[in-house]
Amino acid sequence: MGETSRLVYWIKRLSEIALIGWLVLLLLVDVIVATNGLNPAILLSPVCGLVGIVAVVRRRRWRVGGLVTLMTVSFLSSLAIGVTGGDGGPSAAEIGSLLVLTVGGLRAIEPVRRAALLSLATMIVLEATPSRMNAVGPEPAVAVGFLLFVCWSFAAGIGAYLRFQLERRREAVDTVRRSERLELARELHDLVAHHITGIVVQAQAAKVVAEQKPEAVVPSLEAIANAGADALTSMRRLVSVLRAEDEAARSPGSTLMDMRTMVERFSAAGPQVTFDIGQGIADGTVAPEVMTTLHRVLQESLTNVRRHAPGTGWVEADLKLTDGSDLRAWAEGVRERNGQDPRARRAAYASTGTSTGGGLGATSATGGAVRLRVRNYGSTADVRISRLGGGFGLVGMAERVEALGGRLMAGPTPSGAWEVMAEFPL
Repeated sequence: MGETSRLVYWIKRLSEIALIGWLVLLLLVDVIVATNGLNPAILLSPVCGLVGIVAVVRRRRWRVGGLVTLMTVSFLSSLAIGVTGGDGGPSAAEIGSLLVLTVGGLRAIEPVRRAALLSLATMIVLEATPSRMNAVGPEPAVAVGFLLFVCWSFAAGIGAYLRFQLERRREAVDTVRRSERLELARELHDLVAHHITGIVVQAQAAKVVAEQKPEAVVPSLEAIANAGADALTSMRRLVSVLRAEDEAARSPGSTLMDMRTMVERFSAAGPQVTFDIGQGIADGTVAPEVMTTLHRVLQESLTNVRRHAPGTGWVEADLKLTDGSDLRAWAEGVRERNGQDPRARRAAYASTGTSTGGGLGATSATGGAVRLRVRNYGSTADVRISRLGGGFGLVGMAERVEALGGRLMAGPTPSGAWEVMAEFPL
């Protein structure tokens, strides 16, 4: 990347040197023509060319001012030569500088209305330069004026095209930023829902425990306070990203340690969770966006256990490297059971587009994939807690996983457990 940047830098520098070199050569031609002429008025043309070269050299820091100065000097020179009846001609360096500044002005001057007005003014100035040709008659002057208009048209077309490409790039960048911030807003919702669900469950548990063991209320209140602090921290982190400008980080990121910490906090409030990370998996094994999505799938799965299955005895979670065959086989079994379990029908809806067709368990060309599996055993649904939220969790997970080229399945297993599996190709 460093070599490429250096190469691009020197290409730009050499292009700039070549441009200035051509203008200087044109100026030398103008000087030779002016010194060989008998009319002193023709000396104004090299002066205009010199002003044009200075404006081109300073165009990045003095774009509007340089263009306006050159147009003013050029138009006054044409007016002076035309009024006094002198004989001269358009300066080649002057015309070249005006065309270069026209291209750059249409591309970079803001707003676009000002750029268009300056471009039209440049055309008027160019069309005024043939008025200096008093000795050759009107026909050659008209021909030169037409040629200058053609040159200006090409320059304006190039500048407009570059401006169009620049605007398209800006719109694409804005679209990407809006999409990314919308995704962060969704993640903010998921994080807050996860923590608030834990707070509600712990508060309900504290209310029940307070009637029998008042001394156990204090630890529950501490857990509720910690969960609230975690929710505020997560919300502040994501809101700061949503408000951040160009140089800010665009995602909070996740690591294996974050996943272990989340599992430990979940186990502390119950039910118990075992989390196994397979051999060969490290923070650098998968892409950061995949790791963040795996973290979100694990978090949403545990949240659903607490929200919809409060009677769960224990939860098993594992993150391993696979070849994708186990997800395909398990998905076929889920499809066969979809008509028997209402939760399976909901899972089928959540994984629309991933549970049907031949794309299940997609892997890379080498066959490698990383798979996250979460199972909960001995669960019974509680309608009161289910009403606290839900219904879009699995859909959101499937959308997030699919966006990164992965697959997600959720449904009951033959042993009676509820299982969520997410897989991403390596």
